Amino acid sequence: MVSLSNHGQGQETSWFDKLTMKCCVCGDSSCGFPRTCAPGHHRVTPSVEIQTGATMGEGEMYDLYIGNKNYSSWSLRPWVLMKELEIPFKETLVPFSSTRHEDYVKFSPSGKVPCLDDHGTVVWDSLAITEYLAERYGRVWPLDPEARAFARCAAAEMHSGFSALRSACTMNCGVRVEMTEKSPALLADLARIAELWAEGIRRFGGPFLAGKRFTAADAFFCPVAFRDQSYGLFEQGPALDYVGRLLALPAMQDWYKSALAEAWRWPSSEADAQKAGRVTADMRATA
Repeated sequence: MVSLSNHGQGQETSWFDKLTMKCCVCGDSSCGFPRTCAPGHHRVTPSVEIQTGATMGEGEMYDLYIGNKNYSSWSLRPWVLMKELEIPFKETLVPFSSTRHEDYVKFSPSGKVPCLDDHGTVVWDSLAITEYLAERYGRVWPLDPEARAFARCAAAEMHSGFSALRSACTMNCGVRVEMTEKSPALLADLARIAELWAEGIRRFGGPFLAGKRFTAADAFFCPVAFRDQSYGLFEQGPALDYVGRLLALPAMQDWYKSALAEAWRWPSSEADAQKAGRVTADMRATA
């Protein structure tokens, strides 16, 4: 077991030197890496063992810049991850506006949110933030190598894919929409998401995508849960059950409460909701 509790106390030991390299099947640390195990054994893969109470980064305070909670699905991902894993951060919410690029570029090189500032080290993009935190906190991804590989693939697929879902059902936490129709492309996205969720829960035992614990894989699909709540995307079944688990998370409840309290309105997102169908309810505060 590797203790990283001396982080920040002047040690120069690299992160790689703190890894325990051992066979994930036979547990023999003498097998080496990337060599194969002794005859009759399995191929070696690196296994990172971390004391979850004393990992790199514990006790650090980060600055996380986000956009409107009602609309910003990208901001939600690192926010809910850090909240659920109790990674300390200070939130700075900069609302969408006609000058948002000029406002955002003051703290984010891309002019977009989310953006993490770790005492001058600036990390933008939700996936980059996740991986940055994973280098410091062992609980961001599953510890089991197979589950970790699946979780990373699932998060990456969500990060780069499902364009039909993003286009047809923009995140708008406070409204309820009766959709006019679901295009073939949208239905294909929803089917793939349901398939991916079912695979993860079946392979790793649930209740979350990669096992018993909430990890970054679940955080990346939290915006889909809010989209389902707004647009009624999934039918009764395992996918809807998983959506319910995400919506019930304390961090998701906190985000939703704050989203409803926002009086800001972003015209393009409001137009997207109206384009999707008939708005049957709007539970947000008014100015």
